[in-house]
Amino acid sequence: MQLKEIYSPIRNELTEIERLIRFNIENSPTASIVKIGGYLLRSGGKRLRPALVTLSARATLEGDVSASSKQVLNIASAVELIHLASLLHDDVIDHSKIRHNKPTVNAKWGEDVAIVLGDYLYSIGFDLISSCRNPDVLDCISRSTRMMCEGELTQVCERDNLDILKERYITIVKNKTANLFAACCQAGVLAVGRHTALGMLKEYGLNFGIAFQIVDDSLDLIGEIKDLGKVPGADFKMGELTMPILNLLSETEDKRLVRKLIAQKDSKRAFKDIRKMFINSGALTKTIDDVHLYAEKAKKSLRGLADSSFKHSLCALADFAVDRIKA
Repeated sequence: MQLKEIYSPIRNELTEIERLIRFNIENSPTASIVKIGGYLLRSGGKRLRPALVTLSARATLEGDVSASSKQVLNIASAVELIHLASLLHDDVIDHSKIRHNKPTVNAKWGEDVAIVLGDYLYSIGFDLISSCRNPDVLDCISRSTRMMCEGELTQVCERDNLDILKERYITIVKNKTANLFAACCQAGVLAVGRHTALGMLKEYGLNFGIAFQIVDDSLDLIGEIKDLGKVPGADFKMGELTMPILNLLSETEDKRLVRKLIAQKDSKRAFKDIRKMFINSGALTKTIDDVHLYAEKAKKSLRGLADSSFKHSLCALADFAVDRIKA
């Protein structure tokens, strides 16, 4: 199932969220912010995080969501701005030149501009969160943003650590990716006052986020530039040990060769060899199994929700994560 179909129950909300994001960037009196921010927005994106806020809010309500709709839309817009800010900083950290088949902001305007624009988007995001005047939502999003930064820092510090354990990798993924997904789901619930659903939506977001990140890491190894919209192999080049590589180390008999290739992170040939070994070993199947495990955990956590098109969309998003690595 494609995202357009999955998002169909919240199509109108996502249109308004897109308008709000654009307004909050293009309403700046500074021409350079409008120009560069507009360029960033034209690159597009999956808009997973605002979709999670909206779907979670709607899935926990039996009736109309209009009373809290403005708050939900502001939160959804804010988390996407926070996500965009993190991507700007990631591209600087990873020296990425292409994203969504277009030059990155740091490639086009320089690292200084990308860093400061990221800071600016963070500030807009938290302004929107604050405008909701809901301290529980502010606490939820601010805590997850802090953990995201901790996860990114830990990942950078763990580069070239060939002895990193899978449990350590999962902890990093939870912090840098999955906790923000979980916070999006929780914030949607908090915005509409359905606190009894907090636990199940948090578990859903956390497990969906882990599954999604494992797939992203896998596609960075086996994907093609035309599909990814960026050059594959960024994790390999930066010396980051992700789930696919950890599975390859555990599944292959020639661990010495794998370690030797990993050490040659500036070699395109070494990357091609690692990629080939991963595809032709049991590591690919093991990685797909890992994704299935977390996607199923995500769907099972929703069993307590009443049946609705919004619940179906949340389940379909978990399946979407799995299908990305199958495609």
